Amino acid sequence: MSDPGATLAEFTATDRRWMARALELARAGLYSAAPNPRVGCVIARGDTLLGEGFHARTGGPHAEIEALAAAGAAARGATAYLNLEPCSHHGRTPPCADALIAARVARVVAAMEDPNPRVAGQGFAALRAAGIEVQSGLMAQEAGALNAGFASRMARGRPRVTLKVGASLDGRTAMASGESQWITGPEARADVQRLRGESCAVVTGSGTVRMDDPRLDVRLEPELTRGRQPLRVVLDGRMQTPLSARILAPPGHAVVCVPDVAAPGAQGLAAAGAEIVALPRGAKGLDLDALLQLLAERECNEVLVETGARLAGAFLAAGLVDRLVVYLAPALLGSDARGMFDLPGLKHLSERLQWRFTDVTPVGTDLRITAEPA
Repeated sequence: MSDPGATLAEFTATDRRWMARALELARAGLYSAAPNPRVGCVIARGDTLLGEGFHARTGGPHAEIEALAAAGAAARGATAYLNLEPCSHHGRTPPCADALIAARVARVVAAMEDPNPRVAGQGFAALRAAGIEVQSGLMAQEAGALNAGFASRMARGRPRVTLKVGASLDGRTAMASGESQWITGPEARADVQRLRGESCAVVTGSGTVRMDDPRLDVRLEPELTRGRQPLRVVLDGRMQTPLSARILAPPGHAVVCVPDVAAPGAQGLAAAGAEIVALPRGAKGLDLDALLQLLAERECNEVLVETGARLAGAFLAAGLVDRLVVYLAPALLGSDARGMFDLPGLKHLSERLQWRFTDVTPVGTDLRITAEPA
């Protein structure tokens, strides 16, 4: 939301430079800031940098506090650049708006309003009430993309869902036997680690667990993740997850969703290290809307789905996928191999699910194709 009376033309080249730096700082928390938003802050006077910081992890200092500490007394009369409106409520830490007021900055430039209803303009209002000039809207699109999952959870009450698929050039994800390791190259598999690292939860089905025995953990450099691992979630409507499955073992926390926590086998899964959670049944398996509500309640901003054709198709058919990422390998697996999505019932072209490409990038010998619902 732009500041009333302000236009993008009023922002200077210096403003754009420091906002770009604030966004760069915010990205340093890409894999570690969740469930909080990724935020960077720059304190500057004209072309002179006085202090900067970013939010590294939940419970730690917010970006504004880091930047103000670095600037010290020089922050008085300076401009603070942020990719997100400063918080105005007491959460795990005190309000950042109060800290900016106490430091007596003269101006605050924010990329966007905080979508959190507990803030949503109140931080700006507190700053203005203290006589601080406030402008927003600069590089808002970039700022929104950086915290799309957080905004989704705040505005829609559910995380942003990314469905990831590795496939051959003819759209196949495994041989008829289920053999699938490896269709894509090592660079693509390394890139998937980035997707997992950005996610608060990784979701799969018990069929994938039985067939591939994936770990679905993040193996990025510790300095990037700061030790954070996404929640690993298995949807298991028939209690078929093996007790020896690697996904149940550390690092991180595993949740197995079942229709009845008292069902035979649930106690064994719990003893193997899993948290057992009941989900109601939907039309075709466990209720996916209920799953996303559960994950939102657990403060999950970004959910990555890595699974087989049946569950992937169920997410698509339910309209719950916000982003599709396909790693396409230059290989042909043939007509007997398994397809990407199980989407029965589409009989006419008019019934097709329409998407639009947002990015196509070479990754090693493969292509990474990103699409969003049209």
